Amino acid sequence: MMAPHVGLERRVLAALEATPPRIPVLLGGCGTGRTTTLIALAERLGHEDCQYVDVERATSTPERFFAAVSAGSPFSRSHPQATPRTAREAFDYTLSYFGQVRALDRPATFLLDEVLELRTFESFPGLRHVQRELLQALQESGNRFVLTSRYTARAHRLLREAAAAFEVIHLPPLTANEVNAMLPATGDPAHQDRDSLSRTIQALSDGRAAYVRALSDATPGTGRTGDPISALTALLTSDGVLTGWCAYRYELRLHRARGYGALKAILEILADEEPLTLTEIAQRLRRTPGSTKDYLSWLEDVDLVVSRQKRYSFTDPVLRLWVRLHCRPVPPTVDEVAREVQSYALARLPQTEPSMAMAGAVLSDRKRWGIVEMD
Repeated sequence: MMAPHVGLERRVLAALEATPPRIPVLLGGCGTGRTTTLIALAERLGHEDCQYVDVERATSTPERFFAAVSAGSPFSRSHPQATPRTAREAFDYTLSYFGQVRALDRPATFLLDEVLELRTFESFPGLRHVQRELLQALQESGNRFVLTSRYTARAHRLLREAAAAFEVIHLPPLTANEVNAMLPATGDPAHQDRDSLSRTIQALSDGRAAYVRALSDATPGTGRTGDPISALTALLTSDGVLTGWCAYRYELRLHRARGYGALKAILEILADEEPLTLTEIAQRLRRTPGSTKDYLSWLEDVDLVVSRQKRYSFTDPVLRLWVRLHCRPVPPTVDEVAREVQSYALARLPQTEPSMAMAGAVLSDRKRWGIVEMD
């Protein structure tokens, strides 16, 4: 199975090789292929010329982060650094390391995955503006950098006043052709069936690489006439792979936001019905529009919801489906999961898809948004 977003490598490499070099910032939600793209880029550049750093996993204290990053370095330094004595000094050493190391006689390349997690250091004395200091240091360095983050809204806010050195690249949903390329090779000459399967998986997965992999792995007869709708049902049962995957990322984003309980309530409201206006959400939440707007802004801050024409909805439709199924006191039965997945599939797939020829499948009444409400 090939890596997703292969075409993005050319754009990233063009940014790195420009004069002067630009700093690509890859933005995309959970499961969109940011890390996979960086790993593939590291293989292409060569490990003697670049260093991949999983910032999210390595951040604890500034001292330990510096020790871990420098210990795993494939690069040479112009001069050794002493052991840092304070958190402030350790972060300064880290910035110096990123700026001064070299790959032999060439600039070093750093691939910093989930770079916004360095915000963790801002709870230590003397480190109030870690992210701004980092961006400034990267711009002034002679080395090359590629950054990623799952938090699109936060990244845009941070980069708003940054220089043109940064090139924001949004990871797009996978196309049906890219999904086709990721499916296991079967040697099956029935290309038309494989193409139809790719379109179905692309629609059900919203083009997110993690969901595509899970669906293709779980679909019997992948590449011929497998049933991805049944596969999605199995993946979203109480012990299904996507149930655990969605639960982890659901909690991860909520814990990065404020107002945990109220935010969960809003997500459950939107899981029942979307899109909704601020007024509609406030009425269901039984809170004032002012406080509800704050809650929604915190959900937007971690990219759990998106606002289009003043109506709010989930950013990730599969996560919305998971909330409908699992954010309740009693785990869903297999039949309940099957019904919800069938309804989800009917809403997303073109009615001409072969996979939609399901006995008794009737599309429920759809909401018609003919009235524009101003908030």
